[in-house]
Amino acid sequence: MLTIDFKTKTKLVNELLKQENISRLKKTSGLVKVFKKKEFADIYFHSGTLDKEAVENIENAKKVIVNSLTSQHQLLKELNTPREKIEVVYPAISVEYQKPKEIKKKVCEELEIDPTKKIVFITAQNLKSAGVVEFINIIMALNLRDVVAIIEGNKKHIYNLRFQLSKYDVEDKLILLEDYKNIDELFLASDVFLLPTHNKNFASNILKAMYCKCAVFTTANNAAKEIIDVFSTMETSQDRSIIFKISALLNNKDDLKLIKNQNRKVAKEYTLDKTIVKVNEIIDSI
Repeated sequence: MLTIDFKTKTKLVNELLKQENISRLKKTSGLVKVFKKKEFADIYFHSGTLDKEAVENIENAKKVIVNSLTSQHQLLKELNTPREKIEVVYPAISVEYQKPKEIKKKVCEELEIDPTKKIVFITAQNLKSAGVVEFINIIMALNLRDVVAIIEGNKKHIYNLRFQLSKYDVEDKLILLEDYKNIDELFLASDVFLLPTHNKNFASNILKAMYCKCAVFTTANNAAKEIIDVFSTMETSQDRSIIFKISALLNNKDDLKLIKNQNRKVAKEYTLDKTIVKVNEIIDSI
């Protein structure tokens, strides 16, 4: 039986734990922890902070899986770990794909949006660190009549945004949604997913948006830059050139369609099924 350990329980990890040949490393506690030699997992899924516990798990695992080249380079730089031990497996996509045109029609009816308008979208667990202020500034600077922006987040973040925006006349430009139930439908209905994030960890929503046929834009500091082209990369969260890029793209139907199709083609390589196959190949190599 092969053992795995992790900080974050992703859909990929959940699927792997369903396999008969894989189990999670059992944690020891109390007196057992004192007298018994500490055990480590065969495969460690590293994410987040490189703290003392993470370092210990990495050094003692047979294989370490990270979700970006950026993370791999960090481990190679800071730890004396062989390159062949650290495998890069990008976040897995698990979305029920449906025809974007049909979903957009449905979403527009529900939210009372003119279906001929282009939709620019952002969602995140933490909207502030995801760059929602920069997102709003970009949307307000676009100055396009046929564009509407959707911001989705938890109740607290959306409440704070409503309060901050109450003094401005933005109702025709911005739609704020809290804890939206069918979040995948918002990805499928949107034309552009804009994430001017301050976070460095791979923004899996970028891959999800690409899979749902969105044009995407995110910052160069985020590890998701590894799977997008230079045109889609913002130097910083306040990169003003993005205003002209998005305007040009939304005004050119053919270019927008081309980028949407290219993004979906790229993202289809990172579906949950294909990712499980890749991880099982890593397991077989141990």
